[in-house]
Amino acid sequence: MSLAIFDLDNTLLDGDSDYLWGRFLVEQNLVDGESYERENLRFLHEYEVGTLDILEFLEFSLKPLSEMEPERLAELHRQFMAEKIQPIILPKALALLDKHRRAGDTLLIVTATNSFVTRPIASALGIEHLIATEPEQIDGRFTGRVAGTPSFREGKVTRLTEWLQKQGENLAGSGFYSDSHNDLPLLEMVKHPVAVDPDDTLHDHARARGWPIISLKDSES
Repeated sequence: MSLAIFDLDNTLLDGDSDYLWGRFLVEQNLVDGESYERENLRFLHEYEVGTLDILEFLEFSLKPLSEMEPERLAELHRQFMAEKIQPIILPKALALLDKHRRAGDTLLIVTATNSFVTRPIASALGIEHLIATEPEQIDGRFTGRVAGTPSFREGKVTRLTEWLQKQGENLAGSGFYSDSHNDLPLLEMVKHPVAVDPDDTLHDHARARGWPIISLKDSES
């Protein structure tokens, strides 16, 4: 039995759940549409080019969670799942997950996106184990602040190391599937790194290192 680790956004999903949650809030008129969309796009671009200030982004993205009741957030997330997430779950990703299940591997998602957005997605994918950025909660309500280390870039390594110690797991035979150069610290850590529909930087790095490069998108092989 080995550990099969997966990034979520643009890897198992044909899109970015963090960005789409922001778009969903705009469409529901729950945030100031023009300014929120502008900032959401800015942060997405900064993530893609590798200049994202994760704490600045989290201050932006977690604030709306602090402004709504938990029951309202749960209701909104159910709608979000149906409208934005279910249509972008990749069939080839589901097949890959099933392949690892049949092999007896332990499946784990490690994502920078916060756990409010991603835990229901992990459940929909049938994945029990999730490491995500954790929004702080006090008395059952989100505060708008982050709790602990964001699972972004080197933070993914930190959070995974903590998880391994807690679970009594190790990285013997482990693999990690990701699309993003932001995940290079964790890709370098596992035994079997795999680039999935990678960005240009990760594609070049994977080719130089001899890592497998695969696609999970229906339009590609």
